[in-house]
Amino acid sequence: MPRHTQDWEVGLHLFEDGTTTKAHAVLDIGNTAVTGQGTARRNPHDRDIPEIGDELAAGRAMNDLAHKLLSIARTDIEGISRPGP
Repeated sequence: MPRHTQDWEVGLHLFEDGTTTKAHAVLDIGNTAVTGQGTARRNPHDRDIPEIGDELAAGRAMNDLAHKLLSIARTDIEGISRPGP
């Protein structure tokens, strides 16, 4: 019996603007692209350590993407669980 395997890649784009870091995550799942957004804001009084803003914004974007992907799966499950005509 053949096994189902797939490789999915997530593109993660980070943008820094002053004290704000924004992240945009994109997952192409064949018939559609799922996107997630994340933002991190540094207190102007804190030290400027860009890696921390990157990690927070990226984590939040991936979390947003995960929630959207789970919502798509839930909708697909509901679609096949409904009784036919």
